[in-house]
Amino acid sequence: MKQTTEMKPAPVLLAFAALLSLLASPAFGREPELNIKTICNSRATDAKLLQSTPDQSIADCIHDEEAAKGELGPLWTSTSAPIRNRCETDARSLGTTSYLDLLTCIQMEEEMKSDSMKSDSKKPR
Repeated sequence: MKQTTEMKPAPVLLAFAALLSLLASPAFGREPELNIKTICNSRATDAKLLQSTPDQSIADCIHDEEAAKGELGPLWTSTSAPIRNRCETDARSLGTTSYLDLLTCIQMEEEMKSDSMKSDSKKPR
């Protein structure tokens, strides 16, 4: 009987590779692909679980997320990788990853960077 030494990748390794590819996307300049309907449905479900009124309807949420995605696209590629990575990591750690979250984070980071550059230019030399 001939034994083969061919090793097949374990399912855990395949899952890890798939997860790694998702986490690595910002470094390559591609904006994340998020499921807008799932995000909005989750928000509505969370509100029900907390016995509170949702901030907006699912339809309004979808509209706002789609608008944010459209605005985020060009901004994402022109934003530095460290800022993109920080915004995506922060959103994931809070469990709130959405296009609105990412857009807001990048806009805030860019605003802080701009303010910092303005204040540096006003310092006496």
